[in-house]
Amino acid sequence: MEGIAGLTIALVVLGLMLLVLLSWAVPVGLWIAAIASGVPVKLPNLVGMRLRKVRPASIILPLISATKAGLKLDSNGLEAHFLAGGDVQRVVNALISADKANIELSFRQATAIDLAGRNVLDAVQMSVNPKVIETPRVAAMAKDGIQLIAVARVTVRANIDRLVGGAGEETILARVGEGIVSTIGSSASHKTVLENPEAISKTVLAKGLDSGTAFEILSIDIADMDVGKNIGAALQTDQAEADKRIAQAKAEERRAMAVAVEQENSARVEEARAKVVQAEAEIPLAIAEAFRRGEFGLRDTGHES
Repeated sequence: MEGIAGLTIALVVLGLMLLVLLSWAVPVGLWIAAIASGVPVKLPNLVGMRLRKVRPASIILPLISATKAGLKLDSNGLEAHFLAGGDVQRVVNALISADKANIELSFRQATAIDLAGRNVLDAVQMSVNPKVIETPRVAAMAKDGIQLIAVARVTVRANIDRLVGGAGEETILARVGEGIVSTIGSSASHKTVLENPEAISKTVLAKGLDSGTAFEILSIDIADMDVGKNIGAALQTDQAEADKRIAQAKAEERRAMAVAVEQENSARVEEARAKVVQAEAEIPLAIAEAFRRGEFGLRDTGHES
């Protein structure tokens, strides 16, 4: 009896383990939910997902959402995107949002955008609700030398067709900043810019700055503009100071040269004077030597009587 009881317990435990393993390998509940939602999926396909290390719920639940939204997707495409490292739920949500907003977005295009590292759902939402990005403070100088510091708000909408390979927000901000600098720099007076700031927006917007980017610029608005330094006057002051220093340096150079010439002339005078003194000192010696040799008499001196 004890042997039969032990065998029964072992069989019960083994049966429970097999049941747990079977429920893990064959997600019957998920299969029933899919069938009830009108998603044609077979149990062997779910088992195959387990064997391919794909969580069935990550494929079936988004597929149910897509089917309920009226989209025609298949589990093989979703599973392939999952295995490629994509976000299946985000792609499906983006497709549903695009369909509701009448935005043309194919499954192939959505998966390509997702695998490229961009948030395809955010892109669809940005196509529906444009985003406003603000430039940093951009400083530029008008032709009259006055500096202006401007801040612009750029309203952009995602361009679905250029999301793969298109430049990002940083490029938009850089181009807008460059356009602001160019427009202010070409203005004759800073007062003209202050009186008509929308001219900057129109000029910059007309340059087609969104070319090659993942966005479409809808508007550019100057949010703030301040008057900065009088750079022209500062440059003139610096130039005058530089000219002054150059003139002082040249004057000092000329003075030093004059002093050097004067010292050289003084040295030459002293040298000549020394030679004269030396020559005068040698005259008595020469006369004495002449007397000694008898080559020089009183007649030669003019004292003969």
